[in-house]
Amino acid sequence: MKATKRYVEQKFEEFNRLCFNGLLPKLPVELSDAKTFLGVCVYKKRKTGDGKVEPYDFRLRINTRIDLPEYVVEDTIIHEMIHYFIGVNKLEDVSSHGPVFRHIMNSINERYGRHIKVSHKSTEEQTEQSYDTKQHWHVVAVVSFKNGKTGLKVLPRVLPRIINYNEKIGNSPQVEDIKFFMSDDIYFNRFPNSSALNARYVDKDEVMGHLGKAEKLRVEGDKVIRNA
Repeated sequence: MKATKRYVEQKFEEFNRLCFNGLLPKLPVELSDAKTFLGVCVYKKRKTGDGKVEPYDFRLRINTRIDLPEYVVEDTIIHEMIHYFIGVNKLEDVSSHGPVFRHIMNSINERYGRHIKVSHKSTEEQTEQSYDTKQHWHVVAVVSFKNGKTGLKVLPRVLPRIINYNEKIGNSPQVEDIKFFMSDDIYFNRFPNSSALNARYVDKDEVMGHLGKAEKLRVEGDKVIRNA
């Protein structure tokens, strides 16, 4: 399921009564299309008169990009409500999921048969859903390493960035060869688009299968030649 704002608000009220004795003040609920989280409790910080820092302006954000089982959505809401409970009551913990968080989480799991976890780990299917499915043109570098491994890098479509990557990575003693392609295959949406001088190890056959219809590029000096 994909949560609606009203659904999250109703579940917040339900779990507030059940798990937190109705003590949590209402807070704004926001829906998110983010790829990086299932839920998050965000807030601002300010200094008090005694010089301490206190959180305020809490907001609950729930992901609607991924189709999740209802119990996972519920557990996600409760997970973030625990963060809210800790923050609004100014409880001190050693980390975001420290002993205080874990004590509350374990108590709720035991009392109400929940399966709340410290981290929101998506299944492979859920991760696939989070990828952008629109077609975009990518400059794809396939790096052949001397150890037999294959690396992949998606670069900005900016001439100096492509040339710099070819020069710096191509001169690495670990690199055998670099091939460049222009592709609009949505497979490459899952890879970060950046100028960082790195490459992610990938399965060569899988990658080349997605580059079957791609336009080949060749870097010569300060030029990038298409249809190479």
